[in-house]
Amino acid sequence: MYLLLVEDDLQLSGLIAEQLRKRGYQVDAAHDGERGLSLLRQGRYDGCILDRMLPGLDGLTLLRRARAAGVSVPVLMLTAMSRTEDLVDGFENGADDYLSKPFAMPELLVRVDAMLRRGGKKAADTLTAGDLTLDTAAMTLTGPSGHCTLTRRETDILTLLLENPGQVIPRERFFQAVWGMDAQVGDASLDTYIYFLRRRLQTVGTRWRLTTRRGKGYLLQGEAELRECRLTAGETP
Repeated sequence: MYLLLVEDDLQLSGLIAEQLRKRGYQVDAAHDGERGLSLLRQGRYDGCILDRMLPGLDGLTLLRRARAAGVSVPVLMLTAMSRTEDLVDGFENGADDYLSKPFAMPELLVRVDAMLRRGGKKAADTLTAGDLTLDTAAMTLTGPSGHCTLTRRETDILTLLLENPGQVIPRERFFQAVWGMDAQVGDASLDTYIYFLRRRLQTVGTRWRLTTRRGKGYLLQGEAELRECRLTAGETP
């Protein structure tokens, strides 16, 4: 597989590229945002590792412009900025995964493996549940009020939920199915994606709701399930 590495720290870039090549990847490296965007737009890469703080064009702007140009390859963002707001910014601009500096090289490698594993799986059809349709190949969600584009991880998470409507999906199952068995992923990453998916569902105007079961996991509830829950809680019909 062919990777693009955009990192302005030459020493770190060389180290990452060396380890990726030992793992069997082909790697191109860029050291500034403009060059990184130019290469990414060429459409020959299977994935990208992108530093957030870059000279000239910063990583967030690079990613936003790439997504607007139709670049859909999975992107792992590296950054020394690790606040929740920074994490949210990265995902909102199209990142598929997020790793804070300093990081352990083995974690970076397994995250790249997992990202590409998931990004390489192309679904042959769409998933439909009630008024909601998910095109897993185009990563497009459609509902009564329109449609919106999802990231690869958002698509994978929503696929799992749509394949099991009304069923509670434990956190561990999301981690295994979406990130892979070996990836070291914290609860905050999943929670952030759930937050964004709730916004996507609101955008398309679906009646489905993405609900938290504290201590258990998440589920998609339709109108019937929500009504049953309200009645169980003591509301009158």
